[in-house]
Amino acid sequence: MNIVEGKISVVMPGYNEGNRICANLVETERAMSNLTDDFEIIFVNDGSKDKTCTEALKAAGALERVKVVDCPENHGKGNALKIGVERCTGDYIVFLDSDLDLHPAQLDKFFSIMEKTKADVVIGSKLHPASVSNYPKRRKIISFGYYVFLMLLFRLPTKDTQTGMKLFKAHVIKPVMQRILVKRFAFDIEVLANINRLKYKIAEAPIELSYNREMKWGRIKLKDIKDVVTDTLAIFYRMYILHYYDDLSSYTAPQAETNQITKAG
Repeated sequence: MNIVEGKISVVMPGYNEGNRICANLVETERAMSNLTDDFEIIFVNDGSKDKTCTEALKAAGALERVKVVDCPENHGKGNALKIGVERCTGDYIVFLDSDLDLHPAQLDKFFSIMEKTKADVVIGSKLHPASVSNYPKRRKIISFGYYVFLMLLFRLPTKDTQTGMKLFKAHVIKPVMQRILVKRFAFDIEVLANINRLKYKIAEAPIELSYNREMKWGRIKLKDIKDVVTDTLAIFYRMYILHYYDDLSSYTAPQAETNQITKAG
């Protein structure tokens, strides 16, 4: 079955997901098989302290389209995604959280929206009127405040930048990723602000979210908010004062890799 024309690369960063990552990779492979015959799944272990890498390799051993990249130290989701994108060989690149709070079966809607709107990027949005989620009210307030902040700084045409499912055309995201500096906080903003500044079209898609992070990570701390604001202002400074992003270098596609483990350099 090929609902999508062209190869799809799915990048899944993960930290301490040992109890479920094997099953989640199997489930992702199953969902992608219903969408297309031409895809790869690149799992990036972000310096996990548990059995995440071992369990991911079990899935890679059983599933030809699953590849594992091991980062020996934890440097954050943004860094893991950057490493994963470097290894992608697809025409489209998907960012997908490895906990599967957002199920990959939803990607058919993303591709449909990309085709109908002629968008270059489609991002999931918890604030889309058709979205279904149990997102905590306190987080909604924080997200709306951050949205206003981003509108003032970057004029982004999106209401929600942080949802962990995003679809990009590969030729759009790869040059941008080469210049990304944020490894943890505000990584999504750095990516989307650059894509928007390059005049690529960004569209939003409704999502169905089963949100469990509040129980896993507890309350958002003031330090977390401070770090996000600091990183966001640093992106603004690099973009409009230093003009760091003005020279986006060309990209040379890598050769396809096997599903054996690779080490991040």
